[in-house]
Amino acid sequence: MMIRISNIDYEIIVEKKAKNKNTYIRVKDDLKIYVTTNLFATNQYLKRLLEENYTSIVKMIEREKRKLENNSDFRYLGEVYDIVYTEYCDFSLGVGKVFLSKEFDIDKWYKKQAKIIFKEHLDAIYAHFSKKIPYPDLKIRKMTTRWGVCNTKSKTVTLNLELIKRDVKYLDYVLVHELSHLIHANHSECFWDLVYENCPDYKILRREMKEF
Repeated sequence: MMIRISNIDYEIIVEKKAKNKNTYIRVKDDLKIYVTTNLFATNQYLKRLLEENYTSIVKMIEREKRKLENNSDFRYLGEVYDIVYTEYCDFSLGVGKVFLSKEFDIDKWYKKQAKIIFKEHLDAIYAHFSKKIPYPDLKIRKMTTRWGVCNTKSKTVTLNLELIKRDVKYLDYVLVHELSHLIHANHSECFWDLVYENCPDYKILRREMKEF
């Protein structure tokens, strides 16, 4: 099953599940359109659904394309570098270029930098946070769907390693977001008021981060 958008054919993957009552349309980073529906959905129904949601599907594809473009180069703290593979050094960061060997473990380097930078920013934001909160343990790992997680029981904040690639303003927002959960363990109006107290531009930053 295919759909043509701007002279390009996109594959449609239909997943029928017994427990599904509703139908959901998603576009993943492979630029395929995934339709999750119930066992009784007919091809005629799915065709009509896709036609009715054509504009939304185009927007989802464009968003995924932007994400792929934003993650295609070497990025560090908001700067973009062309990758130059070399046999003369393991790693060297130049002006607009990064020189590295093909065997170099980039994720290991990212994590080493993140441990230093994330801790510095946590300390700075914690020192000026508008409410009294316990100082959290900090963990760093790769995550696919979240920029940060706060475990209110263990007082642990886990940050997505991918933040090391972005401008530090996004790191600061995520830290404010997760620290605010130590006061409000939900996304209530009081929670967002607290986020605003400590990060007045949070709405702009959240919107920009959807492009990553």
